[in-house]
Amino acid sequence: MARIHGWMGLLAGWILFAMFLTGTASYFRPEITRWMQPEVRATPATPSVAAGSAFAYLQRTAPHAAQWTLYLPDQRTIATRVFVRDGDVAKGTARAKRPPRGEVRLDPVDGAPLHARATRGGEHFYRFHFQLQLPHPWGRWLAGACAMCMLSAILSGVITHKRIFVDFFTLRWGKGQRSWLDAHNVSAVVALPFHAMVTYTGLVTLMVMYMPWPIVANYAKPALFASEAVGAPPEAPRSGTLAPLTPIAPLVASATRAWGGAPPAQIIVTNPNDANARITLFRTATDRLRARGGAITFSGVDGRWIASSPPPGPAARTAAVLLGLHLGWFADTGLRWIYFLLGASGAAMVGTGLVLWSKKRVQAHSGAWGQRLVERLNVAVIACLPAGMAAYLLANRLIPAELPGRAELEVSAMFYTWFGLALLACLRPIRRSWRETFAIAGAACVGLPVVNALTTDRGLPASLAAGDRLFASFDFAYLALAALLFFAAHKAGTPEPAAPATRTRRTRAREPLVHAA
Repeated sequence: MARIHGWMGLLAGWILFAMFLTGTASYFRPEITRWMQPEVRATPATPSVAAGSAFAYLQRTAPHAAQWTLYLPDQRTIATRVFVRDGDVAKGTARAKRPPRGEVRLDPVDGAPLHARATRGGEHFYRFHFQLQLPHPWGRWLAGACAMCMLSAILSGVITHKRIFVDFFTLRWGKGQRSWLDAHNVSAVVALPFHAMVTYTGLVTLMVMYMPWPIVANYAKPALFASEAVGAPPEAPRSGTLAPLTPIAPLVASATRAWGGAPPAQIIVTNPNDANARITLFRTATDRLRARGGAITFSGVDGRWIASSPPPGPAARTAAVLLGLHLGWFADTGLRWIYFLLGASGAAMVGTGLVLWSKKRVQAHSGAWGQRLVERLNVAVIACLPAGMAAYLLANRLIPAELPGRAELEVSAMFYTWFGLALLACLRPIRRSWRETFAIAGAACVGLPVVNALTTDRGLPASLAAGDRLFASFDFAYLALAALLFFAAHKAGTPEPAAPATRTRRTRAREPLVHAA
């Protein structure tokens, strides 16, 4: 079990650290996106108003599209997101050959398009967390393999940890390898239930992709399984007869009453302005633990209630609860910060475990290429990745707002900084590379509030004066993270105490006898 714990943690540790760090940041995904689009101001609106203004915009811009998809704003998002899929304009005509339309963000009150800098925002951290910037499905498969290693390391670590409760209260500073072991034990034990939960639920989230064979053996098409398990809105082909859409506000009110006051989060309109138009409303998942809500389908012409999703079975409900635990959509601000701190402890657990593996073998294998490789990879991931994430946020402020392709340039800035610092760290002595890279990451975090104040009108003084909690909280969080990184740089530059000499039987025999009076 000790070997399983050590080798599983080492082989997947660097990817797991990146998954933990970016996944922890993803708990504030909407807030990161709002920070990265400072031009957009909050304009709260009810779901009925937001849906009505979005329908008016789509009627002007895409009245005969094949499908409209709307994501309504909530307490954490401030814009209505709409997607348009073009298709057959009328029955019997050829499919319109148009390039796919991108996402459009609308003001929820008046439905006007919001003009803000292009960015992937917090979605980039969320996607990297389980796709690792690799083509589909290879990134997800690699993330799943690493999650299996993580689950194995957690279980084997509990079995091999004889002093799990005693070490919960033990943290000794300045003791070299012993301090790293204490830090690893404390970060692992203090959030052990969370680490086991988030690892297992992450695997369950993509279980259909990892283990598709029961579905393949029992269903001719995977879509049939999804329809039976969680329900699917009824489909109707385009009739070719024009018919105006019914007002959306009464449908939103009807669905909200059916769901006990819970509003819709998503609306899909198929065949708009056609006699066979269908409007499907999906229940929000932010007010309860279960991440998958129900759906209700109405006629798009007269507003008749056509169908609703059937009650899910026990397995589907369980899967939805596990997904909700992993994503944390149900959490309020306080619980979301607890999720964030527990996720950060997971990154600390993985990082200290990687360093501990290297420290335990530094004397016996100091010249081996494997030992040197582990030490360099530790610096490249643990110290350089935070610098790359800070560079991603800095690029959002420094790249001109109107520059084409700026969203991809922001992502490139993260990876160029991350991998460039990793290469430079390989050219420096190991202790200096730790200290210098942590210092660079800390300086980047200090620079974020400064650059934000110089390039926008929502700097820290202005945010405090206007009561803008979001932007003020981000600036304070960057400064706190900078202090932590500078502390890590200081500790990395402090020489470790020499290991005490081992007293053998021969050395004890040579020691002079001292008699106390």
